[in-house]
Amino acid sequence: MRRQTLTLLGVLLALLLGWPGMAAAAEVYQVRSGTLLQVGDGNRSYAVELACMKLVAEQEQQATAWLRQAMPRRTKVNLRPMGQRDGTLLAQVSLLSTGADIATGLIDAGLARAEACP
Repeated sequence: MRRQTLTLLGVLLALLLGWPGMAAAAEVYQVRSGTLLQVGDGNRSYAVELACMKLVAEQEQQATAWLRQAMPRRTKVNLRPMGQRDGTLLAQVSLLSTGADIATGLIDAGLARAEACP
């Protein structure tokens, strides 16, 4: 009986440790510019630059307005880190609710152009 109980506890523990838990999503705290976001996960806050795109010249204000409309504060996002530049995280950012890539949205809106990912 004791051996069965220990075996059952061991199996339950293995399931709990092996089961992928619900990861805490990052949230948009602020849209700083057409390429720069302030994102946090509850414990930390990060400056995140959108990777794999470059804004079209003279479209900064329109891109910032588009980002603020697409990602209001507290929008849950998924970050896919691509590197860093001057202490700022470069990442592909997608909406957790739809999976839509933000850089692709800016490109489709004509506010940015695609670039090679780092």
